[in-house]
Amino acid sequence: MVYKYDFLIIGGGVAGMSYALKVARAKKGKICLICKTTLDEANTTRAQGGVASVTNMLVDNFDKHIEDTMVAGDYISDPKAVELVVKNGPEQIKELVNWGVNFDRKEDGSYDLHREGGHSEFRILHHADDTGAEIQRGLMNAVRSCPDIEIKENHFAVEIITQHHLGARVTRRTPYKNCYGAYILNPETEKVDTYLSKVTVMCTGGCGAIYMTTSNPVIATGDGEAMVYRAKGTVADMEFVQFHPTVLHNPEETHPAYLITEAMRGYGGVLRLPDGSTFMEKYDERLSLAPRDIVARAIDKEMKIHGLDHVCLDVTHKDAEETKHHFPNIYQKCLSIGIDITKDYIPVRPAAHYMCGGIKVDLNGQSSIDRLYAIGECACTGLHGGNRLASNSLIEAVVYAEAAARHSLEHIDEYDFNEKVPEWNDDGTMTNEEKVLITQSKNEVAQIMSNYVGIVRSDLRLKRAWDRLDMLYEETEALYKRVKPTKDICELRNMINVGYLITRWAIERKECRGLHYTIDYPHHAYDK
Repeated sequence: MVYKYDFLIIGGGVAGMSYALKVARAKKGKICLICKTTLDEANTTRAQGGVASVTNMLVDNFDKHIEDTMVAGDYISDPKAVELVVKNGPEQIKELVNWGVNFDRKEDGSYDLHREGGHSEFRILHHADDTGAEIQRGLMNAVRSCPDIEIKENHFAVEIITQHHLGARVTRRTPYKNCYGAYILNPETEKVDTYLSKVTVMCTGGCGAIYMTTSNPVIATGDGEAMVYRAKGTVADMEFVQFHPTVLHNPEETHPAYLITEAMRGYGGVLRLPDGSTFMEKYDERLSLAPRDIVARAIDKEMKIHGLDHVCLDVTHKDAEETKHHFPNIYQKCLSIGIDITKDYIPVRPAAHYMCGGIKVDLNGQSSIDRLYAIGECACTGLHGGNRLASNSLIEAVVYAEAAARHSLEHIDEYDFNEKVPEWNDDGTMTNEEKVLITQSKNEVAQIMSNYVGIVRSDLRLKRAWDRLDMLYEETEALYKRVKPTKDICELRNMINVGYLITRWAIERKECRGLHYTIDYPHHAYDK
C-alpha cells in the first residue's frame, strides 16, 4: 500500500503531538501521526518532575535559567539553543495550558513551583508527581479531537526513504540528501507500506531500553537515531547518556524501573546509606541537589565501596501529610511493596534515563537531511550539552515543535511527493527459533551496554563493548536480510546501531566531561 501525507510524524510523545497540533492550525495539508504502540505509552508519560520555565519574574529571570543550563551541560551546550528554549519557554507553557494541560497552582492562582537539582530557583511547573502523564493526557485529548490529524497506533517505522531507495549512492558526504517519507510496518497485515510525505518529523524518543535497568519503557530503543544514521544523516553527542540517580530499587521491576522524581530531593529528601549516614558531602557542596551526573556517579561509587545494590532517599523528617500531598503516586507505589515513605527510607539506585545526544538539528529542528526534522529526545539540539538540566526536556520538545512547525509550514509548498519511490520488497520468512534468537540478542545488548558503557567507563570496557556489538551486528544483519521485517528484529537492529554510536562517541572523547566519565583520562576542571 502507498499512502500520501503532507506531514508524516513518527512518534507520539509531547514532541510529536505538539508538532501535529501546531501544523494542524495552518490547514495546509494532511497530517499523519505514527505511533509504534499506543499514544499513552510514550516516554513523556513517565516524566514525574515537571517542566522548567521562568514564570515567576519576581525572583527568577532568563539569565539565571540560561546559566543553570550551561553549568549543568558542562559548557558544551550551544548558547543559541539554550537561549531559544529558555526565552520561548513561557509562551509554550501557555500553549500547553490552552491544550488542556493542568499545572498545580497555589491558592492565589500562581503556579506551585518546585526546585530540582542544578536549578538556582524554584521554576519547575508540575502536576503532583505525574506531570508527564498529565501532559500526555491533555495532548492526547487535543490530538484525538482534531479532525485534521490521522493517528495510526501500533505502526512501526522501519526506514526513512531517501534517494538511496531510488538507486542513488548516498554517503555521509553526499551534499544534498532528501527524505521522501518512510517505510512503515503494519503488524496487523504484517506488510511494510510506503508512506510518501512532503515533510517527515522524527519524534521517536530515547534509547534507555538498550540498558538493563532504565526508567524508560521497553519501546525506547533508539529507533529515530538509528534510522537517520543508516540514512547517512548526522548524529552528535551520543556519549552523553544520562543516568537518573534515583529509581526505586525493586529487582522485580527493572525495565522500566519506577522513577523517584528529582523533585523529591528538591523538596528536602536526603541521600543516605542504608545505615543512615550521609555521603554527598564527599562529592559536592550542593549535596543531594547537585546535578544528576555528579549524584549518579556518587551513588555508583558508594554502592561499589560498600558492596550495596542500592542507597536510600530519606524524606521521613518532612511532614507526612505534606509528603503524601506532593508525591501521591510515589507514596502509593512504595506502599505497594511495603515501604511507607513517611516512616521508611526509599531504596534507590541509578538507571539509564535520557539521551542528551541524537539526530543533529539546527535552530529550526531541521536535520542534515532535507525535509526531515527531529524533535524531542531523539534530537540533539545543543540544549543539553554534556548533561541535561532536570526538567529541561519537556519544554525543549514544545519549543522546538514550534520552531519546526513554523519552518516546515513556510517551505511545505516547495515540496512534491516523489512518485518514483519503489514499494518494499517483503521476501523472507520467520521461524519461532529465530524469534528466540532476537530476544536473546536484545538481552545481550542490554548486558553489554550496562557492563561496559555505563556510568563509569574505561578504554578496555569500551573496546570490549565495541567487539561484542560488532559480532551482534554481523549476526543480526545476516538474519535481517533473510526474514520478513518484524517489530522485534527492527528494534534489535536499532538497539545495536545506537549502542555502537554511544560506544564510538565515548571512545573518541578522551576526557571526563559531563555525563562521560572515564578512568583512563584526566578529569575535566568542572568534574568533582
